[in-house]
Amino acid sequence: MVLIRNLLFMLALAVFTPLYALIGMASFPFGPKTRHKLIRGWPRIMAWVIKHVLGIPYRVIGRENIPVGPAIVVSKHMSAWETIMLQDIFPPMVFVMKKEIHKVPFFGWGISQMPMIAIDRAAGKDALTQVEAQGRDRLAHGFWVTIFPEGTRVAPGSKKRYKAGASWLAAQTGTPVVPVAHNAGEFWPRNAFFKRPGEVVVSVGPVIDTTGLTAEEINARAEAWVEGEMRRLFPHHYRTPRSKEASTA
Repeated sequence: MVLIRNLLFMLALAVFTPLYALIGMASFPFGPKTRHKLIRGWPRIMAWVIKHVLGIPYRVIGRENIPVGPAIVVSKHMSAWETIMLQDIFPPMVFVMKKEIHKVPFFGWGISQMPMIAIDRAAGKDALTQVEAQGRDRLAHGFWVTIFPEGTRVAPGSKKRYKAGASWLAAQTGTPVVPVAHNAGEFWPRNAFFKRPGEVVVSVGPVIDTTGLTAEEINARAEAWVEGEMRRLFPHHYRTPRSKEASTA
């Protein structure tokens, strides 16, 4: 049954991704909001497929913490699940992404017409300038901005250094930050073909008011909440085996 679910999911990707890539490429004469609205049909369809075909629904804790917006979402990153499903939970949003993704056939061609924040990661510190310039523009147009501060997908129970992109943008623009924890990696492992059915729990934290805070302070607060919430909700991922000495005592 899991094999059939995954094959049907891949079939849906094969059908709808080229279709929406064509829609995206044809939408270039329109403004950013119209282009976003047209291309957003793809994640909406895939969200239905993920919930009803793959059998991976989600439950949101803390939905009352979602502000009117716009805001900056700082989320744990485990798989492609959150790049699709966070769009099903929050108002219209854009992501910070590698500029190279625009070269990916169909998917990249279509998404290049959405007002994402595309950066050159090889630019080093200049990448922060790119995030700020493009992020400021997207926020001014009413879009939410989602950034995965660890920069790459991590396995459940793992953690990487929280980079400054989200906190820098928040500090420079005075935009509130919404921290998000989830366990999507339990059912949709990184780079795995097979996704397992199960309910993803998404926890939306209290808004971090960035007024008067430095980027370092914002980053520290977001990291503390996300990592603390991960351990609170999913302690089984953080249990370390007892030492040999403790087990034989």
